Amino acid sequence: MLRIVDRYLARELAWSFAAATAILLLVTVGATVADLLAKIARGRVAADLLLALIGLRTVDALTLLVPLAAFLGVQMAYGRLYRESEMAVFAASGLPATGLLRPLALFGVPLAVAIALVSFWLAPAAVRQAQALQEEASRSLIIAGLEPGRFVELPKNDGVMYVEEMNADGTKFQKLFLESERANAKDGSTGINIVTAASGELFHDADGAQRFLGLNDGFRVEGTLGQDNWRLMRYARNDIQLPDNDTDTTPDSVKRSAPTLQLLGSADPVQRIELLWRLAAPVSVLVLVLLGLPLAKSSPREPRYARLLIALLAWFVYYNFLALDRSWLSQGKLDPRIGFWWVQIPAALIAVYLIWRGDKLPKPRAVRVRMQPGAA
Repeated sequence: MLRIVDRYLARELAWSFAAATAILLLVTVGATVADLLAKIARGRVAADLLLALIGLRTVDALTLLVPLAAFLGVQMAYGRLYRESEMAVFAASGLPATGLLRPLALFGVPLAVAIALVSFWLAPAAVRQAQALQEEASRSLIIAGLEPGRFVELPKNDGVMYVEEMNADGTKFQKLFLESERANAKDGSTGINIVTAASGELFHDADGAQRFLGLNDGFRVEGTLGQDNWRLMRYARNDIQLPDNDTDTTPDSVKRSAPTLQLLGSADPVQRIELLWRLAAPVSVLVLVLLGLPLAKSSPREPRYARLLIALLAWFVYYNFLALDRSWLSQGKLDPRIGFWWVQIPAALIAVYLIWRGDKLPKPRAVRVRMQPGAA
């Protein structure tokens, strides 16, 4: 049976966590949108994938966002109770500081289980899905935003492109018109480049990294506005390189997208480190929630966000130690059997010590009475 105070404190923690999560999500989504819009403007990401990539990247960011939101939620909830003297009322009613651990466990343990599901399954699946969408977009002109029978502006206002017909998968087209402009930095003149083709196709090189438009039976006209030195070339075949797609195939992205079951049975040190990093997310939730309880203790006269700034500094130090640990593991400077425990166990012990110390009453100080000469 839950006590009334347990339900009350768990509700306060849930509301504060929801508020912190909403703020952090807003910041994360804003940064993601700005990054994706910049890549769309450079032609590296298809515009139609904007909303899907925002959602998938947000899921991937939850492993970092949720532990911080839980830490801030504890700070805001218990900090308010200390400032409004509710904690003093609880203490006067016989509830010690260790009695606050029960509602903290009701809040932190289910949250750690949820973030474990995200870290081990949802986040890698989101990374794989994002890579699949971008890979598919790089192989189709339709997904990249080109529509048959309509003039489409090229990224960075470099010109326009038009195709009359296109097959269902967007890899072959008929009757292409491509016009682009380039400014000459020396004299400020504008160069014009016009390409036409009776037919063509979209293909990749042998490595699958670069995209090309293969044009057949067309003309190419080059010149400068206001001058008469124009050139006309007719070709049977002309390959034009398109901007690189933004599919992330770096080793770090590949291991982040690997299924957890694959990591469990792997002897590769890199994949073992990735498995330890995924385990660090739910453990961090428990450690930070426990650490947030003593750091939230304040007096009613303290500034409203003074303890919150100290807590953010503590989280910054904690997270940077985890990042440093991951770097050492990747470089082989640290035994994988140690993992991230050398950071998490001391942090948990510090939290337990601070809670135990805060539950103890201060020793009374001895008062010396000085007798004045001649006093009876």
